[in-house]
Amino acid sequence: MMSVIENTLRIDGQEIPFTPGQTIMDAALAAKLYIPHLCHYPGLSPSGNCRLCIVEIGNRSVAACITPAAASQEIHSNTPELNQARKALTQMLFVEGDHICPSCEKTGNCKLQAMAYYLGLLDDHFPPFYQRREIDASHPDILLDRRRCILCDLCVRASSEVDGKNVFAIAGRGTQAHLIVNSPSGKLVDSPIAKTDLAATICPVGAILIKEQGYQIPIGQRIYDQQTIRETGLQENITKQHDEK
Repeated sequence: MMSVIENTLRIDGQEIPFTPGQTIMDAALAAKLYIPHLCHYPGLSPSGNCRLCIVEIGNRSVAACITPAAASQEIHSNTPELNQARKALTQMLFVEGDHICPSCEKTGNCKLQAMAYYLGLLDDHFPPFYQRREIDASHPDILLDRRRCILCDLCVRASSEVDGKNVFAIAGRGTQAHLIVNSPSGKLVDSPIAKTDLAATICPVGAILIKEQGYQIPIGQRIYDQQTIRETGLQENITKQHDEK
């Protein structure tokens, strides 16, 4: 009987296995190899929005979260050039919204902030956009602050794929892109969202917050006070997390 030859690829010289249907990101995370990302979360369909997971295959640059793994791929991820590109993308995310960390309740629990630390970001580099975006405080339990939204669409996918409610969507393109609420009034209060929904808690920044819980966890005891985004990124599993709620 012939033995089954396991499919493998190489990332930064490390050979890792993959199964048919996996993306490069799937294979990397399964092998405990971290590729920076903000819009990806295991258990949700990939979207390729943030582009932080860009890797190189030969002369091509591709997003690891949406590119299928293939046998004998030679992939480069942790290079000075790619990390500089990720740093620039993170800087742009900061200036496109209201990300003033010391005044944000999400500080210490914010993935964008943690990514900035991980990439060694020391300044915004680009001038702030100061975009004017609506705040929706209509819901009794949930606040939506679009000024901090990074358009990762994690809440969109979580609401549709896990909660089964389809509360959120992204409308518009380019600088006009924004998060909308699928309700008759366009307000959260008229949507079926609940504070126990995955969509209400998955936001990586401070765009969606549960009311009356602000600053209950002291600074110094928050997620990224204890771990790096690399460490938490290798532990995430959305299905398991939701089932245990």
